[in-house]
Amino acid sequence: MLKLSELKENDTVVTKKNHPCGGNRWKIVSTGADFKLCCLKCGRTLIMPSETLKKSVKTVEPSGSDKEE
Repeated sequence: MLKLSELKENDTVVTKKNHPCGGNRWKIVSTGADFKLCCLKCGRTLIMPSETLKKSVKTVEPSGSDKEE
């Protein structure tokens, strides 16, 4: 089970569903009650409530392993 306290800025999360651009990898820009995410494929930024993010994340890649597609 994913713990929101484990997520830090600059970590990359992989979501269960793809973004309309086809990407499913997001960089965490800011944390708090809501998370600000940036799509690594198209650059779109969105704000997602923490509970919604918790349900939609498949895996977390620590900030040291960012790979641009």
